[in-house]
Amino acid sequence: MLGVSRRVVSSLVAAGFVTPSRGPRNRLQFTFQDVVLLRTALQLRMAKIPPRKIVNALLRLKAELPDELPLSGIRVTAVGDTIAVRTGPSQWDANTGQFLLDIEVADIRGDVVFLDTMPGQKEAALQAGEWYDLGEQLRESDVKGAEEAYRKALELAPEPFYAAYVDLGALLCEDEARCEDSLRVFDEALSHFPDDAVLHFNRAVALDGLGRLDDAAQSYEQCLELNPSYADAHHNLAILRDKLGDKQGFVRHLSAWRRLSN
Repeated sequence: MLGVSRRVVSSLVAAGFVTPSRGPRNRLQFTFQDVVLLRTALQLRMAKIPPRKIVNALLRLKAELPDELPLSGIRVTAVGDTIAVRTGPSQWDANTGQFLLDIEVADIRGDVVFLDTMPGQKEAALQAGEWYDLGEQLRESDVKGAEEAYRKALELAPEPFYAAYVDLGALLCEDEARCEDSLRVFDEALSHFPDDAVLHFNRAVALDGLGRLDDAAQSYEQCLELNPSYADAHHNLAILRDKLGDKQGFVRHLSAWRRLSN
């Protein structure tokens, strides 16, 4: 899934750089942090860094860093045939430990980030896309990891990232305890995309989960103003109108749902 060869993965596991647990049928199960580190290995391999040099560099990196990654974050990138590591204000060669001359690197928070040698909006968009794809891959097996990946995509994207907003909000709303967090995501998304029917629909679902039925009904109405053929909005709004004692509204939207569903 990550595009990392079995040889590199096995070497990193054997060296203790990543420490997966064992799941059903003795299969290896990796944490979100493991996945990020393995993706770093892939990026270095794509830059034509030899596997042995990748493993040696990552082992030295692990030895040099504390148990927890620094809050200022680290960046790993290939500069020619050198693996450069940035931790806070320092930049050094991951294989030799020698400090390198400073290059322009934007400050970040947490995680390992794949740094292109030509920063800019195009590269930021590519990085955001990688994090979004990772979120999609993790959402069934690691909800926390998927959330973090979607948020990283939103943070890195040079422009509002519509799909990341939709998928992050929907992911959070699957947990009834996170509907408030989901609502904040959709409210932020609507500040960028105010005329999007899907966002109004999802916002209504989050409000319904919070028990704010009148507000949810209003959001469904806004959704239908933008897209009168949105069958699911008619269905959900019919149920809400029934709960609110609005029998006429219940019949009207139920009829619309049946008509659109046939």
